[in-house]
Amino acid sequence: MWDEVSKPLVDAGHEVVVYGNNHPIKREEFEAELEKGYDGLLTLLTEKVDEGLLAHDKNSQIKIVANYAVGYDNVDVGACSGRGIRVSNTPCDEVNESVAEFAWALTLALARRLPEAYEFMRNAAYRGWEPDIFIGSDMTGKTLGIVGMGRIGGMVARRAAGFGVRVMYYNRKPVDGVSLEYKGNLEDLLAEADFVTLHVPLTPETKHLINKNSLAHFKKGAVLINTARGPVVDEAEVAEALRAGYLGGYGADVFENEPDPFPELLDMENVLMTPHIASATVAARKRMGELAVVNLVEGLAGREMPNLVKA
Repeated sequence: MWDEVSKPLVDAGHEVVVYGNNHPIKREEFEAELEKGYDGLLTLLTEKVDEGLLAHDKNSQIKIVANYAVGYDNVDVGACSGRGIRVSNTPCDEVNESVAEFAWALTLALARRLPEAYEFMRNAAYRGWEPDIFIGSDMTGKTLGIVGMGRIGGMVARRAAGFGVRVMYYNRKPVDGVSLEYKGNLEDLLAEADFVTLHVPLTPETKHLINKNSLAHFKKGAVLINTARGPVVDEAEVAEALRAGYLGGYGADVFENEPDPFPELLDMENVLMTPHIASATVAARKRMGELAVVNLVEGLAGREMPNLVKA
């Protein structure tokens, strides 16, 4: 896929150097590589681009950092701007759709206790149908709370209509054109929602948005879903709420200290964790690559970048 996606860079006369190992580049390798001189970078969310890294760009040669992700919390946009480096990301409907679908996949799996039921089958414990094993929750008539009504939050909401759930959302302010029930206070949403799904960027304001204090406002037995960024949730305190039986379930595709989730969560039956794959569809990943490349081509040519991130 990369050869096809990167063709516009080659066609524009740029030399393309690809890190060939199938794992994130180590910091010291990245620093040493930058000293060779590059005009642009295509980075993944696993690469932290900060002042310390950019100091290895000895001749201030880098002009563009194209981040292969919608979120860009791994890039210090201020540090880049101070060096005259423009930053871009890859927002697109394909990613929004795939993440919205995945949030629903986690929600439904936990509502119907699929992780527990699958483990039951793996352990060869099934001996025949019984009327009261793995009783789950219907979606119809329940309340879904969406935290962050951006593009992905909106797509999650649109899918809710088919399940007959009441939908409300929390945002910094009401979103124009959205007729759903708005909660201006996060605690009010948490107190009423049977399912809470997070769709906010990681910022200083949203780090540990879900913590001991906010967890105390959750409706007892509610299920929490995180496909946003790991540090939006204090995982140790979520584990405590699960252990106490106050939180009914936790589904996460992202982790506070990625790639390592809080260890206790891995041993809990009502937890479903996946390895950051919410956008892992052919269409989404291809489109992300195309956008990152277009931003590089346009930026290196001195033209306007389609997905410029403002400092």
